[in-house]
Amino acid sequence: MARSRRSFLTTSALAGGALALGGTRALAAGLTSGVQPAPRPLRILILGGTGFIGPHQVRYAVARGHKITLFNRGRTNPGLFKGLDGIEERIGDRAPVPGNYDALRTGEWDVVIDNPTTRPRWVREAAAALKGRVGQYVFISTISVYAANDTPGADESAALATTATPDVQDTPEFMRFYGPLKALAEQEAQAAFPGRATIIRPGLIVGVGDPSDRFTYWPVRIARGGEVLAPPADDPVQLIDARDLGEWVIRCCEQRTVGVFNATGPASRFTVRRMLEDTRAAVGGTATFIHVPAAFLEAQQVNAWSDLPVWVPPAGETAGFTQRSIARALAAGLTFRPFADTVKETLAFYNGQPEARKAELRAGLAAERERAVLAAWKARQPR
Repeated sequence: MARSRRSFLTTSALAGGALALGGTRALAAGLTSGVQPAPRPLRILILGGTGFIGPHQVRYAVARGHKITLFNRGRTNPGLFKGLDGIEERIGDRAPVPGNYDALRTGEWDVVIDNPTTRPRWVREAAAALKGRVGQYVFISTISVYAANDTPGADESAALATTATPDVQDTPEFMRFYGPLKALAEQEAQAAFPGRATIIRPGLIVGVGDPSDRFTYWPVRIARGGEVLAPPADDPVQLIDARDLGEWVIRCCEQRTVGVFNATGPASRFTVRRMLEDTRAAVGGTATFIHVPAAFLEAQQVNAWSDLPVWVPPAGETAGFTQRSIARALAAGLTFRPFADTVKETLAFYNGQPEARKAELRAGLAAERERAVLAAWKARQPR
């Protein structure tokens, strides 16, 4: 499916970002049970912490016995952790306003986790505010930092995207700079904390708390049953449960793991066929899958990633986007829960949302549009 690099980067900008919002009090209150305490307690400062992956980091860290300080504006899910032991909240704003880092002028931490940053300036200013009072800097980047996505199996040494406008303003086109800005922000972290920076580049983050529906579409659609329009069966896909990512980040803090890591999954090749069939097995029902070629989907103006989420055609300039090497992260202890758990708990999370939220999925095809494309496909087939 031919697509310009600009178009692809715009639609995939949040593939591995930590910008998504949607944590709930249930995520904070249901602290992980059966978690073993860490070898030693850490003082962890989390920049952000109340969006999508942050609550998973917090709940696991608290269960491991760590002391958490959260620094954010207090606007996203305010009061999410109210009343929970081991958590301190400080209010501040990383925007260039007077006193934006005043709340961090005191205190020392073993490690800081920077979740929401896109702008290189934010890393530079946070590092200056924390100079001499932080041991390790963990920057949550994105798999979208790479200059090209055309090589299957490419690892962390691949060339990075860049931009000559690192301080680009918030405009309608801001997100097309997402990958290059994240790459520059990585460099700021490495410069401020030489030998003490951990750069984590997630792929598509999914699961409980995801407000984007970029994976949620599939459990919801398959649970509904009937004929399901699907991408080519043998095309590869990659994704990571937000809880697996969040918990591994905390373990990287505990082990003082430094370096650069692609963080997606699962551990071995995963195809569209397996994703959909395993999802059906997890949710039950009698959905059937109609896999159609990428060329037909393009002719029908069905977009990869947005209309048919998770999937990107493994050809041309996107040949390697869902085939990144994660060997380095696996060696550093990245693990994955059973995919069925991700499916079931994602669907349960979605079903627990207000009816107004569930009325229209934020990714995937509407039912009427899906039926029309399926009808067009069947009309082409021999009787």
